[in-house]
Amino acid sequence: MTDVYTAEKRSAVMRRVKGRGTAPELIVRRLVWRLGGRYRLNRADLPGKPDIVLVGRRLAIFVHGCFWHGHDCPRGARTPQANRDYWVQKIDRNRARDAVAQAALTNAGWRVEAVWECELKDRAALESRAAAWLAPAE
Repeated sequence: MTDVYTAEKRSAVMRRVKGRGTAPELIVRRLVWRLGGRYRLNRADLPGKPDIVLVGRRLAIFVHGCFWHGHDCPRGARTPQANRDYWVQKIDRNRARDAVAQAALTNAGWRVEAVWECELKDRAALESRAAAWLAPAE
């Protein structure tokens, strides 16, 4: 199957795919802020450059798009038919990179949480989970 766009148009479309400040990330940021978590964004000095970092709590939060990071939900399990080999390899590389970053953060003494795009559908469950992250350590 060939692409429906010209190479220039496809390039323009792909440039618009954002890496930070996405709608799912904004939802999680608002939730963390409302629950009293004060954070920094995209700390480049930490492995994987977490989306949200709560330094005082040593908590790094990644907000993952289900498709881009290969989640096991229906949206993440979908593989494009066009250029299938490329996409399978791309998502596998993303998953491997995520695992390396998470391991490095954990080894450095950080707690790591990943919020998947599909989890935003159940806001009550997500809020409960976020409250647990932000609860004072016993």
